[in-house]
Amino acid sequence: MAAELSEQEVIRRKKIDDFANLGVECYPAPEFHVNANSKQIHEEFPKDNSLFQDVSLAGRIMSQRIMGAVSFYELQDAVGRIQIYAKRDEICPGEDKSMYNSVFKKLDIGDIIGVRGFVFVTQTGAISIHVREFVLLCKSIRPLPIVKEQNGKTFDAFTDPEQRYRQRYLDLIVNPQVKDVFIKRTQLVNTMRNFLNEKGYLEVETPILQPLYGGAAARPFKTHHNKLDMTLYLRIADELYLKRLIVGGFDGVYEFSKDFRNEGMDRFHNPEFTQMELYVAYKDYEWMMNLVEEMVETVALALHGTTKVQVGENIIDFKRPWKRYSMYEAIEHFTGTDISNMDEAELAAFAKKVGVEVDNSMGRGKLIDEIFGETCEAKLIQPTHIYDYPIEMSPLTKKHRSKPGLTERFESICGGKEICNAYSELNDPIDQRQRFEAQLELGKRGDTESMVLDEDFLRALEFGMPPTAGLGIGIDRLSMMMTNSASIQDVLFFPQMRPEKKDTPNEQ
Repeated sequence: MAAELSEQEVIRRKKIDDFANLGVECYPAPEFHVNANSKQIHEEFPKDNSLFQDVSLAGRIMSQRIMGAVSFYELQDAVGRIQIYAKRDEICPGEDKSMYNSVFKKLDIGDIIGVRGFVFVTQTGAISIHVREFVLLCKSIRPLPIVKEQNGKTFDAFTDPEQRYRQRYLDLIVNPQVKDVFIKRTQLVNTMRNFLNEKGYLEVETPILQPLYGGAAARPFKTHHNKLDMTLYLRIADELYLKRLIVGGFDGVYEFSKDFRNEGMDRFHNPEFTQMELYVAYKDYEWMMNLVEEMVETVALALHGTTKVQVGENIIDFKRPWKRYSMYEAIEHFTGTDISNMDEAELAAFAKKVGVEVDNSMGRGKLIDEIFGETCEAKLIQPTHIYDYPIEMSPLTKKHRSKPGLTERFESICGGKEICNAYSELNDPIDQRQRFEAQLELGKRGDTESMVLDEDFLRALEFGMPPTAGLGIGIDRLSMMMTNSASIQDVLFFPQMRPEKKDTPNEQ
């Protein structure tokens, strides 16, 4: 069974046969040599009109006007659009003019063609390519949802978010400005990679399929390895493997990785996401705070030429130094209540008071985390480090050197959302085992995000890991900030979607 074709699809499919009868291949194999693009022509031709007199360019037809023997098309390539002008008597000199009528006039919006000719300026002042030759490179059999305008109003635009995310290829064709977001995302990653490489840190790769998941508080995706007959998990973080490399003698390692968490989906969360994790020996969390500020400031300057970036209704300034609060200070600042000496029962009562839904699986750390999220996070617009987290919230973090009950951990928050998490890493194997065992107890209480005990990681620590600072930065979140995107789906080419609802197909 197949879905019923629209009238336009039927007509376009018939053209494939029509072209074949004329000896025209709709999907030819030979290379088409391109020697310029639309952006180059628009930028350079006004400065020197002797350029591009033998130009070869390829792209997709986005509009067409046919007026007798003359045709105007708008061609879109990877970097922009340009008008092409074709005259029947000039495009096929010495040949059967019916080829022009039969092929060129049968081209549709969406078809991909290659043209050769020279650049000139029309009487209306439009920079255009005067076509001498053309070749059909790919026939489009589905019509594009081309934006139309009438009386100053736009209609038939491809703007439905679900359809844009589901058919990103179509979104990129008809909303080419979307490309800018992804170009900036790549620039962001390259800037961070260059920044870290220049400091002498080594980019590495660690397993995606892991026998034990760890390094974060999250639910994993589970799969099965048939040959080994064992359960494996898609990684939720890289941390435990990267720290094994520090044990092995590397002074600084980092990884840009795809991680997977089997959790909810919203405009800030996708089950498959990208983060960069960095571990540097002989450093601590205070050193890492300064490095984060330097790196993110460098990213802002590389992408925007300024540290000030528009994010929603706010201008966020990533210039160093950033504001800093301890977690308890932040909660007291925004609620007027000091929770630092509350026991679990008192925390649960206060959490309910500020609007947190409380259940029996929530230990002291979870309650503090939820209180902070409910009362503080959304109010932190300018870049801010929240540091010195309670020990119950940080099972992989070194105990604070001078503040009992706390750990040397910070999160960086801006625009009301966390963009990174960092520690002075716990390198005491006895303490780490006790922390893992405490996590197992939380799991028994029903906490589905509690960590598991990793014996091999503990064995690695028992050989000795130097004092180490660790960092995880969410690339998707940071990309949202740096491109002023309201949803994580806007910075992912292919975000996870619910199954597409299909119309009942007609039997053919």
